[in-house]
Amino acid sequence: MKAFLILEDGTVFTGIHIGADKEIISEIVFNTSMIGYLEVLTDPSYAGQAVCMTYPLIGNYGVCREDAESKRAWPDGFIVRELSRTASNFRKDITIQTFLDEQGIPGIAGIDTRALTKILREKGTMNGMITTNENYNLNELLPELKKYTTGKVVEKVTCSSKYEIKGVKDLSENGPLSGSSVFVAQDYAEGKREKRPSITKALNGLGKKVALLDLGAKDNIGSSLAQRGCDVTVYPALTKAEEIIADQPDGIMLSNGPGDPKECESIIAEIKKLYDTDIPIFAICLGHQLMALATGADTYKMKYGHRGGNHPVKDLETGRVYISSQNHGYVVDMDKLDPKVAVPAFINVNDGTNEGLSYTGKNIFTVQYHPEACPGPQDSSYLFDRFIKMMEVGKNA
Repeated sequence: MKAFLILEDGTVFTGIHIGADKEIISEIVFNTSMIGYLEVLTDPSYAGQAVCMTYPLIGNYGVCREDAESKRAWPDGFIVRELSRTASNFRKDITIQTFLDEQGIPGIAGIDTRALTKILREKGTMNGMITTNENYNLNELLPELKKYTTGKVVEKVTCSSKYEIKGVKDLSENGPLSGSSVFVAQDYAEGKREKRPSITKALNGLGKKVALLDLGAKDNIGSSLAQRGCDVTVYPALTKAEEIIADQPDGIMLSNGPGDPKECESIIAEIKKLYDTDIPIFAICLGHQLMALATGADTYKMKYGHRGGNHPVKDLETGRVYISSQNHGYVVDMDKLDPKVAVPAFINVNDGTNEGLSYTGKNIFTVQYHPEACPGPQDSSYLFDRFIKMMEVGKNA
């Protein structure tokens, strides 16, 4: 069946329909990862967006549910050059075609994704429609496309109630790993999976209590902390700061998430209360942006964002460069930072935008990229160890 991708500038791509049989309007973004399409599809940060994968062949290793970053897929649509007809992987559960249909995600294949990516890079991220209707009226559609916004999507993706993830206490428990080194955090918390910790460094987080504010958290954030021996309590995004503080965590983690950070007014107000405590805080992606907004800084929308597993970031203290996994369309404005509050800690090597902040006189640091990255790169996983050391210092202070 024919399918059409119609952009708000009037550009039309014609291809083949894939996935669920429905029509969508969404914000069109691109991801440059060569692998990890399941992790992309199950990343809550893509809520309200349709994703174009720049790598030309997608689906060749199928879908292994154990590698999912949440319980469901979140993008509105999926755009690829070619969808593999076969899946060659001993771990696969289903094909990506079946997964898209099961998850209700429509898509389009067979288009020139390089041309689409070039348009988005030159003109900036724009809205679009995926449809199988050959009788569309472009003049009627374009105003509708331009009106679309992602809205307040954090409330859509956050957990419905508080839950716990118990930290790994013994690396030898249940023997060596088989298959993936990542387990799904919420399934683990609900007793649906046996404990299967990956091989990590020493469990220097043993006994630490971490409060994780779920703004659209990938499961591997909780997993990364649990694998280091932390007991993690996950809170819905709209939880009041007083409840988190009353539970007396050793540290607070602010997660990634979707949408425009300035839409999260009530959450920002609660994060300011968390900032005013002496509890160590580590924030990722949207959490990083919300902490900046809570302390008087500003954010702005990027032309086309950073999405993929190949973004270089530089540590301004050491000069060392790390390859990082990223997924964001907004960034903290470094020109409006008050150095009495926070200073840049990391920058993007490609475009010089902010990739992390260190807060002056506080046990708080935040990064724009994803240290919990899976399938990778995992250059920045050491930041979880840094957070644990910060909690230890705070506990002994």
